[in-house]
Amino acid sequence: MTKNPSAGLKFANLLSSWFGCGYAPFAPGTAGSAAALAIGIALHEYAGVPWWGFLALAGAIAWPAIWAAGVTARSLGVEDPGCVVVDEVLGQWVALAGARAYNWKSYLAAFLLFRLFDIWKPAPVRQLEALPGGVGINADDAMAGIYAALVLFLAGWFNLY
Repeated sequence: MTKNPSAGLKFANLLSSWFGCGYAPFAPGTAGSAAALAIGIALHEYAGVPWWGFLALAGAIAWPAIWAAGVTARSLGVEDPGCVVVDEVLGQWVALAGARAYNWKSYLAAFLLFRLFDIWKPAPVRQLEALPGGVGINADDAMAGIYAALVLFLAGWFNLY
């Protein structure tokens, strides 16, 4: 039996594009974040996943995300391809972990805060983006998720949602 070398590339592209979200014709990163949020809402509302569960999900996807993003970037010859959105999924789940309560306001805030920090890229988010390969592609979004989680946590502390 021979191994199909393109099977690994196909799987990397599938994962890195978050099952096709990265091929959205407009704002693929936002599409990836929205898909991650939808999964997060379903997991909390129907399976009772707590805040730490979102950190566990982000941790579980970190290494596969780094691998898939790196493989896809190398295959396309682009440092950070627009179709790679698994990093948005990771960052969005980190952001959701900051909520003190889960409701429509906290879900919306987690989404908007993550997108804000991912686009704005305050230090050290931008600097992390310069790390090589899949690490850099994912590290900046993880840090944007941490910033979003901190703001969300503080907003919840002051009962703003």
